[in-house]
Amino acid sequence: MTAARRALSEWSPNVTRDLLAGTVVALALIPEAIAFSIIAGVDPKVGLYASFCIAVVIAFTGGRPAMISAATGAMALVMVNLVRQHGLDYLLAATLLTGAMQIAAGYLRLGDLMRFVSGSVVTGFVNALAILIFMAQLPEFEGAGPVFYAMVAGGLAIIYLLPRLTKAVPSPLVTIVLGTALAIWLGLDLRNVGNMGELPSDLPSFLLPDVPLTLETFWIILPYSATLTMVGLLESLMTAAIVDEMTDTSSDKNRECRGQGIANIASGLFGGMAGCAMIGQSVINVTSGGRGRLSTLWAGALLLFLILVLGEWVRQIPMAALVAVMIFVSVSTFRWGSLKALLTNPRQSSFVMLATVAVVVATHNLAQGVLVGVLLSGLFFAHKVTRAFSVTSALDEAGTTRTYGVTGQIFFATASAFHDAFDFREGVGRVVIDLTAAHFWDITAIGALDRVVLKLRHHGVEVEVSGLNAASATMIERLGTHHREGAALAQGH
Repeated sequence: MTAARRALSEWSPNVTRDLLAGTVVALALIPEAIAFSIIAGVDPKVGLYASFCIAVVIAFTGGRPAMISAATGAMALVMVNLVRQHGLDYLLAATLLTGAMQIAAGYLRLGDLMRFVSGSVVTGFVNALAILIFMAQLPEFEGAGPVFYAMVAGGLAIIYLLPRLTKAVPSPLVTIVLGTALAIWLGLDLRNVGNMGELPSDLPSFLLPDVPLTLETFWIILPYSATLTMVGLLESLMTAAIVDEMTDTSSDKNRECRGQGIANIASGLFGGMAGCAMIGQSVINVTSGGRGRLSTLWAGALLLFLILVLGEWVRQIPMAALVAVMIFVSVSTFRWGSLKALLTNPRQSSFVMLATVAVVVATHNLAQGVLVGVLLSGLFFAHKVTRAFSVTSALDEAGTTRTYGVTGQIFFATASAFHDAFDFREGVGRVVIDLTAAHFWDITAIGALDRVVLKLRHHGVEVEVSGLNAASATMIERLGTHHREGAALAQGH
């Protein structure tokens, strides 16, 4: 495929579907952006401007077509104390620094670290996010009357039944349009988007944060920017992996890191807060047929058009219709097969998945859940590898040479067991350490081999190390000491 064709396929494999999907996303973004602004303690326009800037810029710079990035709740929670203690300008400065750090992460190829996130962690992340999306809708039901429940039920009926008749128009879009028309026509007393907060009436304008350019300012915003960088990249890369799976395509994770950074810098320069990828909106986009960058660009551009030009109509969108859409997203996002798999998957994998879900739901912090999941996956993997490690020994017929056969991986978790497997006081004249079936991974393992060889020599035993593979031999040559001491002793004789 030529570069031009590849670019075209990334931008608009199906123009109509991309535009329709982007329209659904834009409508659903408005109340969320307002809600996230309220969480962060800033004016609603800060979240709306951020969603516009990030979505438009990431359409060009991101590494994952059809993924939606905007202002998010996970990022908003990090900003609360900064806004409360230092004000909006410091938040904008932190957003710019966040962007710069994310660009640096992209050039350092930190996106490649996604390879170390296990499938169990990804599944736990997805399920936890589905639960959080559903939980976020529950406050809308408090004090709601039968009309609200009826519209939610009707909206879900349209979403699930309309695709059986036609898929020409995304069913969530039909739900929002019909729900709004019905609410206006019947004059229904329902909470709507206008009740969430005031929509801006002006275009975002370029501005630089009004903060002192001093080290003191830098140290104030650095902790927040570092956290925003980590949370934003984790959520974005995890969402990219999920969209990859949903669309059976691949994405450039390091380009996505850089793209998120550029988008956040643009947001900070136009009065917006930091954002990242949104799994809920990305799922809406993909399930509505969005596959290209055009869907993301259209979602951002239409968002601004809706709030500035069609604001009076947008204010009247009933929250019941949007709740129906988000419940659909929650149900679609949750991996129901993972519940059945709990009975068949290895217990450790199931524990990692459940732990990830529990931490994310308990803390409402996606980054903490993923980090706990990755840590547990690493610990369980290390434990599994140690169980495959063994050392056997055999004495020759003359009783003068003992051969130790080592099997498995030697690293920090097995180095102690490797050392303890040797009898240093047996009194044989010669020991052969056969490493044909073993591999050395780190400096701890090399140190254990050094201690074994040097201890045996200290007790007057001749030691032969045999069967090293090329990688282990290279590492021992570079980091080990026993071979150098052996050479020095040989020269001394």
